[in-house]
Amino acid sequence: MNKLLVFGVLFLLLCSTAFAITAVKGKVEKIDHTARTIVVKAEDGTEHTFHFAGRTAVHGAEMAAAAAKDSFHGLKEGSDVVVHYTVKGSEETAEEIDHVGEGGLKTAEGTIAHLDRSAKTFTIKAEDGTEHEFRLTDHAAEDAGKDVSEEAEKSAKVTVYYTEQAGHKVAHFFSKTL
Repeated sequence: MNKLLVFGVLFLLLCSTAFAITAVKGKVEKIDHTARTIVVKAEDGTEHTFHFAGRTAVHGAEMAAAAAKDSFHGLKEGSDVVVHYTVKGSEETAEEIDHVGEGGLKTAEGTIAHLDRSAKTFTIKAEDGTEHEFRLTDHAAEDAGKDVSEEAEKSAKVTVYYTEQAGHKVAHFFSKTL
């Protein structure tokens, strides 16, 4: 009985970590339309090859007909992106890709005034004293800002990458500003 319990717990631990979503920020280096992959060079210099699945969502990328000719899902080589991905074995699968910068997601900087991951809400205070409230996507609530410790949540300076939907600012990713 004890062996079965131990194997069950190990199985659950392996399953829960095998599909944990992680995020990396970087620049698209190469796009392979045939293989449905993109290579992203992360800010730390490492390169990741991400596979597109049918469920992969792309936010903030221009999807106009002109953009579609020389891009893949609105992404081009040189695009700045944040890729939310899962790892199974050695394969990294893009679950969501956020195009940031010009023509992509908007950015805001400030100090965290409020962060409630369970309620998926987030407020920052800008240098001019104004407060900006955001709703967090599921990925942002789970993964973004992991570099912000719980003790520093109320005083950390962050950059927020967001879209505007139905009159609300929706944060797709945020990270500690150095």
